[in-house]
Amino acid sequence: MNTAKRFLFRVLFVYVLLYCFPFPVNVIPIVGEMIEQPYTDLWNEAVPWVGERLFRVEVRFRPAGSGDTTYNYVQLYCFLVLALAAAAVWTAISFFRWRNRERPSDARFHEWLRIYVRFVLATAMIFYGASKVVPAQMAAPWPGKLLQPIGDASPMGLVWTFMGASFAYMAFTGAGEMLGGLLLAFRRTTLLGALVCIGVMSNVVMINFSYDVPVKLYSSHLLLMAVFLAVPDLKRLANLLVLNRRVPPSERGPLFADRERHWAALALRTAFVLFITWTSLHGAWQAYREFGGAPRPRLYGVWEVEALAIDGVDRPLLITDAEVWRRLTFEWPGAIGIQRAQDARVRYYELKREPGARGFVLRKYDDPAWKARVSYRLAGADVLALEGEMDGKKVSARFRRRDESSYRLVSRGFRWINEWPYNR
Repeated sequence: MNTAKRFLFRVLFVYVLLYCFPFPVNVIPIVGEMIEQPYTDLWNEAVPWVGERLFRVEVRFRPAGSGDTTYNYVQLYCFLVLALAAAAVWTAISFFRWRNRERPSDARFHEWLRIYVRFVLATAMIFYGASKVVPAQMAAPWPGKLLQPIGDASPMGLVWTFMGASFAYMAFTGAGEMLGGLLLAFRRTTLLGALVCIGVMSNVVMINFSYDVPVKLYSSHLLLMAVFLAVPDLKRLANLLVLNRRVPPSERGPLFADRERHWAALALRTAFVLFITWTSLHGAWQAYREFGGAPRPRLYGVWEVEALAIDGVDRPLLITDAEVWRRLTFEWPGAIGIQRAQDARVRYYELKREPGARGFVLRKYDDPAWKARVSYRLAGADVLALEGEMDGKKVSARFRRRDESSYRLVSRGFRWINEWPYNR
């Protein structure tokens, strides 16, 4: 390996450590929190300072649900600068040792970096795969989403609806991610696991870039990790798949010469994989039970208006009337959605019973000072009577629950035989 390649490898080595730290310590209960929080606090101080002084940008948002914030881009710049500096120092020290007839070798560092990347990538793939095998990441379309015109959906919202509408497909993609991660955990199947991850993550990266899902940086790093693991075997793959030549087994020596240390490493590896798989599946199941699989509220669904009176005057149900309520949605406890005749959007309000109050109080999420009072009751199996006061006007209405099976997206299902394409 010449000097330039050595330097680039050292940059990569340090960059990966900075990007992935504090893994694997952060997966250890209690200990991980003790290490991760100070490390996060350090970057929360450094990144805004670098952004303001160097790029003249204000870093206002910390990563919270989005991995493509200004914070993330500035932090990647910091990682790269630190990696270049550390690699320069590393190379200078190695040159000094070489001048003193101590020939430096990065082979061992390369082997350990591969092991580290294997388990970083394996952990991520198992975690994200588990959240799809157990439908925790993308929920089935809820009532408000079923009412939303497709043209009003964001690209990311469209992806989430597409995935959540079919548990079979979502579980299939999750199983592919988990398979790639589990294969990476074993040295014998590292190449196969890397190839599976390349296939799976190429699709994920394209979706993220094509539909503006804000995990572009992270998913791209995971894909590059899979490529890094496959690169040493590219020549063997070309001989096997393209040139139709015999391919000898890959040379793979023991990780430790000491037999006891070797078996201890295998035991630790096995325990780690079992722990990550169990915690990922268990966490996904808990999230599913709390959100997607939680018991539905009694009024769950879409309620369509049948009669409406405002200030005691019956109002014709005209779509040109901006004051007419068209539909109500109940999706989770403590919230109500209202769709007006002239607005395709469902606007959500906090729904809360105040102590000693009759009925409920509605509040806008973006305007806590605004409030309205309503009361409602079931007047039949699927009939809801509502009365209240909103924006200084008295409202009285009757709604009927819409049968969920009337939506094609959730009722069409699977057909072995289709005489004509059912493309609506």
